[in-house]
Amino acid sequence: MSSTTSKNVPDTAIEFDRVSKSFGQRNKKHRVLNNISFTIPRGLTTVIAGGSGQGKSVTLKLILGLLYPDSGRILVDGINVPSLNKRELLKLRTRFGVLFQGSALFDSLTVFENIALPLRERTKMSEDEIRARVLATLDQLELTGHEDKFPAQLSGGMKKRVGLARAIQLEPEIVLFDEPTTGLDPVMTREIYQLFDTMQKKLGYTAVIVSHDIPGVFDIADQIILLNKGEVDVFGDVNEIVHSEKPYIREFAEMTMGDLFARPEKEKCH
Repeated sequence: MSSTTSKNVPDTAIEFDRVSKSFGQRNKKHRVLNNISFTIPRGLTTVIAGGSGQGKSVTLKLILGLLYPDSGRILVDGINVPSLNKRELLKLRTRFGVLFQGSALFDSLTVFENIALPLRERTKMSEDEIRARVLATLDQLELTGHEDKFPAQLSGGMKKRVGLARAIQLEPEIVLFDEPTTGLDPVMTREIYQLFDTMQKKLGYTAVIVSHDIPGVFDIADQIILLNKGEVDVFGDVNEIVHSEKPYIREFAEMTMGDLFARPEKEKCH
């Protein structure tokens, strides 16, 4: 997947600069991130992987300003998120779309109403304009005919589609995915990742995906960030993980990636 940027637009969407984050009391602190630095390229898909408790979801919350680092800078288009006041932070968040682990749909609202919600809350669009945009998105995500259903009437895969539809309504520059395929079977998981890949390429936003679905999610990754015991390693290709000489990375690969050791090169989803 290729990305094009103008001369005035930096090719880095997000940067972590020597970021540390700990939890717990003074004498029993658990350091999740230890002075880590990395960049997330604009207009591509970055996957953040690692074992449970290694800081994957914490990283997303730091990007959104829901948590603050103990030290270091977190830059979104050069803006240091921890330095923003409440108003500035709310403004910055309008540039994000977020697909939560459970899709976070409102049970009392129909599919149409769930998708239309951010347009009604954050724009001055007329009801006719909102309806036109929502119906267009329903068509893009193969949800036409389901607009009057409630979340309880949808399958797990359909809920993920509705969640993505809502996340992209404000045409975000960056979309964050927090364990987006939790609860789905392997076939549906693959279909959802193919959908994510298709929509990202079509709309061109920067995608950041936190997932336990290893190695499946790697098929749509342009960059992989691996977190382990506070440290970070960045890879441009899954084969770099497979052939790493670092003991903990080899252990991670053996536990989670199995047959990829025999796979000569990554096959991307198309």
